[in-house]
Amino acid sequence: MDVSNFVQTVAIYALPVLFAITLHEAAHGYVARHFGDMTAYAQGRISLNPARHIDFLGTIVVPALILALSGGRFLFGWAKPVPVNYSALRSPKRHMLWVAAAGPAANLAMALGWAVLLKLTVLLPGNLFAVPMKLMAEAGILVNLIFMFLNLLPILPLDGGRILASLLPNRAAWQYSRLEPLGLPVLLLLLVIPVSGGRTVLDLVLSPLVGTSGAMIRSLVY
Repeated sequence: MDVSNFVQTVAIYALPVLFAITLHEAAHGYVARHFGDMTAYAQGRISLNPARHIDFLGTIVVPALILALSGGRFLFGWAKPVPVNYSALRSPKRHMLWVAAAGPAANLAMALGWAVLLKLTVLLPGNLFAVPMKLMAEAGILVNLIFMFLNLLPILPLDGGRILASLLPNRAAWQYSRLEPLGLPVLLLLLVIPVSGGRTVLDLVLSPLVGTSGAMIRSLVY
């Protein structure tokens, strides 16, 4: 990817990535507060203001580098984690599922919101902003589907791991939770290890899910 293409790609993806990552975290805080945990609220982290959630490395630098290195095929990043005290939830094990699921649910809602914007660009062709809005809306759908399915992987500390832990019997959940320190190293290995035609394990797992879901959403637009 040459410099001009890189700059154009970053310009298109910047807002979708920013909101996909930061509002995902805010959603965890909102649902945690609903179920009794005021930790995030006390720290001012229950906010739709992305500036409160940005991690310079994880929200800006890493996504830009991965976007460039993958030729726009893959994204990975993070925001400042919203603090959740699961023991403060009214029913810790049961409510942990809903707190964890809130992030991916927010990404799905945002993907549908970007689809609405994409529909507007179809209905209002020829407008000066139609083309950049269309490209940004397409990027918004893609980015949010990637983050949704990535976070639903059953690996702690991802949301899918939290959801799985909340569904397991108590003893099995405790044993599973002991694997959490291995989660991020495993995820990074899945992200970088090529297995087929230079594609990584995560690429092979996520591409069919993202592609099928994206096609379904776009079928509502075109």
